[in-house]
Amino acid sequence: MNWTEVEWVLLDMDGTVLDLAFDNYFWRELVPQRYAQKNGLTLEHARAVLKPKFEAVMHTLPWYCTDYWSALTGLDMAALKAEVKHRIGPVPGAEAFLQAVRRSGRRLWLATNAHPDSWRLKLEYTGFGRYFERVICSHDVGYPKEDLRFWSAVCEAHPFARTRTLFVDDSLPVLLAARAFGIGQVIGIRKPDGTQPERPLDAVPSVRTLADLTPALTAADASAAARS
Repeated sequence: MNWTEVEWVLLDMDGTVLDLAFDNYFWRELVPQRYAQKNGLTLEHARAVLKPKFEAVMHTLPWYCTDYWSALTGLDMAALKAEVKHRIGPVPGAEAFLQAVRRSGRRLWLATNAHPDSWRLKLEYTGFGRYFERVICSHDVGYPKEDLRFWSAVCEAHPFARTRTLFVDDSLPVLLAARAFGIGQVIGIRKPDGTQPERPLDAVPSVRTLADLTPALTAADASAAARS
C-alpha cells in the first residue's frame, strides 16, 4: 500500500482493532449455554435451535443487533456482554498502530457493524475510544457495511475522499463492498482471532494484523519529514 495517498483511515472494530476471540466465545459458547439453561435444553439441542436462526440473518443488520437477539432468545444480550467484558482485548499491536495514525495527522474513524450497546462497552472498557475522531455505526446508517448503500450514506453524511482512504476489515464481504464503492486502498486481516490459526484471504490485499502496517506508516512519515 501507499501511505502517501492516504488521508483517511477507516477501521473495523471486531477482528481488526479488537480480538475476535471475545465475540467467538460469546456467540459460540456463552449464548448457547445460557439459552440451554433458560429453556431446559442440552447444549447440543440449544446449538441446533440457534444455528438456523443465526444463518437466516447473517450479513444483515439483525445479525449484529443485540436488541434483535435479546427479543428472539429472551436473553439480555447487552447485560450478558457486560458480564464477560473482562474477555475484551485488543489485537496485539493494534494500539501502537492507532497511535501511529494519530501522530501522522491522518483522520482516524471507526466503521463498525456492532450495535451501540456493544461498541460503546468495548471502547469504554479498552479506552480505545479516545483514538477515533468519529464512530460510524451501521445501525445508525441503516445498512450493514456489506451493503453498498452503507458506503453511499456514510459518504453523504460524513464526506471523505474515497480514493484517499484506507479501509481495513476482517470480513471479505465487507471488504469487497468497500472496494466496489471505490475506497482507494482496502486491506484484509488474516488473523482476527488470536486463539485461532491465521486464515487465507486471497481476494484482497491482506496482512496478518494491523501491526504489519505500522512500520511502513512510520517510515513514510519519517521520509516525508526529512524531505520537508
